[in-house]
Amino acid sequence: MLRPSFAALVAAEQELGPLFALVERAAAGALGIGELVALFWHCLVARPDGLTREAFGEGVAAGGLANATPALRVLIGQILGGR
Repeated sequence: MLRPSFAALVAAEQELGPLFALVERAAAGALGIGELVALFWHCLVARPDGLTREAFGEGVAAGGLANATPALRVLIGQILGGR
């Protein structure tokens, strides 16, 4: 489950740069897979023991970017809505 806490958003912004710029890149279809994985990684509510970021990224890629899009839309909506 993805739900951005304040700490998660701060960590994502420290790694990826301003979140508004990230949202703009996503809206323009210019968000890179590394950025997508980083954002999701920082906003995971609970990480299973032993899950590495690399394995998580492989799972996102294996699932296909089209399947990640609905979760990205929800997450961006939560970020913009302050939830």
